[in-house]
Amino acid sequence: MQGHIRKRVHTTTKGSKTTNWYVVIDLPRDIDGKRHQKWHGGFRTRREAEAARAKIVHEFNTGTYVEPSTTTLTEWAHDQWLPTIRSRVKPSTFDSYRRNLDLHVLPRLGSRQLRQLTPSMLNRLYADLLADGHRKKEGGLSSKTVRYIHTIVHTALADAVDADLVGVNVAERAKPPRPRATAANEIVFWEPDELRVFLEAMMGHRLEAAWHVAAMTGMRRGEVLGLRWKDVDFDKARISVRRALVSVAYEIIISTPKNHQARVIDLDHGTVEQLAAHKLAQQQDRDEWGSEYRDQDLVFCRENGTPIHPQTFSQAFERLIAKTSLPRIRLHDLRHTHATIALKAGVPVKVISERLGHESPAFTLKQYAHVVPGMQAGAARLVASVVFDAEQLSDQ
Repeated sequence: MQGHIRKRVHTTTKGSKTTNWYVVIDLPRDIDGKRHQKWHGGFRTRREAEAARAKIVHEFNTGTYVEPSTTTLTEWAHDQWLPTIRSRVKPSTFDSYRRNLDLHVLPRLGSRQLRQLTPSMLNRLYADLLADGHRKKEGGLSSKTVRYIHTIVHTALADAVDADLVGVNVAERAKPPRPRATAANEIVFWEPDELRVFLEAMMGHRLEAAWHVAAMTGMRRGEVLGLRWKDVDFDKARISVRRALVSVAYEIIISTPKNHQARVIDLDHGTVEQLAAHKLAQQQDRDEWGSEYRDQDLVFCRENGTPIHPQTFSQAFERLIAKTSLPRIRLHDLRHTHATIALKAGVPVKVISERLGHESPAFTLKQYAHVVPGMQAGAARLVASVVFDAEQLSDQ
C-alpha cells in the first residue's frame, strides 16, 4: 500500500482561492466489496503531504496505523479512561490519577487531540512543572512528582493505543526528569522504654487498645481502623488483616491492605487482654446507644459504632503526645518503632516483613538499614568469640 497525494483548491467566501494537499489511503474493502478511503490533511505544501504520506504508509505496513480520531486528551482521560480504570486500582490511586491530571496535565494539554501529541510537548510539560508547577506556593514540583505524572500520562496513552485511538504511545519517547539523588529520609521511632511510658500513659483512654495494637503489631493506620471483630481470633491469639479504611478526598473508603495481600499477625498475651477488655467496654457503648448504635463490627470505632476518620485518629495521637514529655513522633512512627525493636531483639527479618505486610524481606532491610550497623557489631563479636574460643580450646 503506497497511498497517493491529492490537491484541492478551495474558494473562500471573499472569492480568493487556497490550495490544500491531502494524503489518501485506500483501506481494505468491507464484506460487500465496497471501497473505503481515508483522507489526511490538509497540508499547505506538497512536501508536507509527502512527508505525512511516508509516515502513514510506514504505520500501515508495520501494523501501527489507526484511523484518525479527533478525540482530545481531556475527552479520553475524563470520559473514557478514568471511568474504566476505577475498578482496576485502589480508590486512593484513582483519586491521585484524577487530581494530577486535572491540576497539572489537562490545563496545559487537554485540548490537544491524542494524535497531535508529541514527545516534545510532554517534555515541555515536564519542564514547566519543574519550573513553576506548584499550585499552592511559588516554585516547581519535585522531580519525583513529575516522574509520577509521567507514569500517569504513559499509562493513559498506552490504553489509548489499545483502544485504537492512536498508533503509538508518544510518552515512550518522552524524557521525564531523572530522580535526584537524595539522602534517605530519617526514620523516627521510640526506644522500648519510651514506648512503655506511652502505653502506660494511655491506660484508661477510650482508644487505649487501638494504640496498643498499633504499637505491638506494626499495623498501618487504615488497617487498625478497618479491623473487625470477625478478624480477631482470641483462641489462637492472632488477627487477620484483610482490609483498611482510608481517606480519599476526606471521604472514608474501604480498601485492601497496601500490597493487596491479606496477612495474619500473631499477638502477645497482653495485646489479647487489651482487646478482650476493649470488647467489653464497647458492649457498654452498644447498650447505652441502643437502637441508634450503628454496628459495623469494627473493633475500633466511635461511641455509636461508626468508623473513626483516619485523620481524626492521627490528630488524637498527636494531641496525646503533646501532653507527655516523650519525643514527638507521628502515628505511623509506631509502625517504625515496632519494626526497629523487633530487629534489635533478633526477630528474623522475614518474620518482621510478614508482620508489617512488606513486599519482601529485602525491602524491610532497606527501610530499616539504620538498625543494621548495631546488629552487625553484635555479629562481629559473636564470630570473633567463636574463632578465638576455638583457638584457645585447641591450645589446651
